[in-house]
Amino acid sequence: MRKEFLIISIVLIVSLSGGGFVWKPAWKILLLLSPFLAIGYQDFFQKRHAIRRNFPILGRFRYMLEMIRPEIQQYFIESNTEGAPFSREQRSLVYQRSKKVLDTIPFGTQLDVYEEGYEWINHSMVPTKVDASQLRIQIGGKNCTQPYLASILNISAMSYGSLSQNAILALNGGAKDGGFAHNTGEGGLSHYHQTPGGDLIWQIGTAYFGCRDEHGAFSEALFKKQAQLDAIKMIEIKLSQGAKPGHGGILPKEKLTPEIAKIRGVSMGKDIISPPGHSAFSTPIEMMEFVERLRSLSGGKPVGIKLCLGRRREFLAVAKAMVETGITPDYIAVDGGEGGTGAAPVEFSNHIGTPGVEALIFVHNVLKGMGLRDQVKVIASGSVTSGFGIIKRLALGADLIYSARAFMLSLGCIQALRCNANVCPAGVATQDPYLTAGLVVEDKRKRVRNFHQVTLDEVAHMIGAMGLSHSSDLHPWHIMRRVNQWEIKHYGEIFDYLSDGSLLNREEVPQAYARAWRMAKAESFEAADTV
Repeated sequence: MRKEFLIISIVLIVSLSGGGFVWKPAWKILLLLSPFLAIGYQDFFQKRHAIRRNFPILGRFRYMLEMIRPEIQQYFIESNTEGAPFSREQRSLVYQRSKKVLDTIPFGTQLDVYEEGYEWINHSMVPTKVDASQLRIQIGGKNCTQPYLASILNISAMSYGSLSQNAILALNGGAKDGGFAHNTGEGGLSHYHQTPGGDLIWQIGTAYFGCRDEHGAFSEALFKKQAQLDAIKMIEIKLSQGAKPGHGGILPKEKLTPEIAKIRGVSMGKDIISPPGHSAFSTPIEMMEFVERLRSLSGGKPVGIKLCLGRRREFLAVAKAMVETGITPDYIAVDGGEGGTGAAPVEFSNHIGTPGVEALIFVHNVLKGMGLRDQVKVIASGSVTSGFGIIKRLALGADLIYSARAFMLSLGCIQALRCNANVCPAGVATQDPYLTAGLVVEDKRKRVRNFHQVTLDEVAHMIGAMGLSHSSDLHPWHIMRRVNQWEIKHYGEIFDYLSDGSLLNREEVPQAYARAWRMAKAESFEAADTV
């Protein structure tokens, strides 16, 4: 609409001003239209609102509706706590913190605190003061020579191609300004990731974009060349993601440009679908050897794996391979089955993959039970937009948090749910140059930084209200949940948390893990003969 508005407005001005010499009413028409044209040009040239910039005049109707929304919504539509995948309250919170405007609420909570599933934390009569800048965790195990001191909140994997170049520039710029990490996604390392200078986590997917040979196999030489760049602080092997585990990444051909094709090493004209599995390894032991290989090639940088939990015995097999080889990843990123994506089959998004909370607790328990938890950090991902969402996952077993869609919202995403069609109205998830131009990098990188900063400030305040001193002091019993109207439990009671090394003692393997434990073997992802 930016181009169309510019063309139409110029044609109107030229034709009506010129026509006024032969047809007098043309001057009056131009005079009547001039306020609208002035508003349109103001929208066209301003840099704070991508919707107004991309849709001059028309974009204002969204904000007008937003002003009268409380009255309309209260009587006719949804409440603040409804809406999917993120409620209006969640979206508004991200917008407000990104802009550093009023983010408090009046009149108390709109949640039903006596409804089953309501969760909270208990405060202390002796609160403490927590410095948000100190909420950082060092990632890097015994074999890592370049550990990374990471913020507890970082930008999750989103590729250039899925997101626009301006979105990538703004995200990385915000990460640079705020001192946190930006995951590249599996689509390869572009110069848009590197130009602002933010810390990068380079994700290596099943298609090995950015480090693949002409046949699509992993290229050791190309990987080594990229991995040793100063901007890259960690390497991540993507096994699967929450929205489409076992399927492989999807970039619709509508979003494929010659530049993106060159970065990924693919041809134009068709959807780019990554293989569902890796070709560089095929067994748990080979996976651990690949981890060590990447760590060596990168010069000793932390190497992690990202997965959406599927068959429990397969993850147990990976843990057994860690014990047998003595090789551990420096971290494991756990994505929930509810995770987001730019494009996925509806069945995969809705019905494949373990939900995030259960997956996080299982991964934490297995590492604990195998005596590996102190060597491997855990990153949790999936639908995190608030300080409570961060604290909950840290208490349940995570060390750090990934967030993708919240940072998209900080860029101006309005949850139009058009990420897969190349028509994102906010210029975030599109390769349309006219829509991308609406996203002004200088403004949006500030909002990315603001969201991170204000959210972590609230996390620090909450930890202090609990009487704790750091995020590492959080435990499952800190999170309370209403099981039914009259029964309350903390997560330590809802889920059985394993003790150190308990899985290594066959006599102590809990019943819930016993069958999967017997079926898991380090030599293969296939089930053992005995069950």
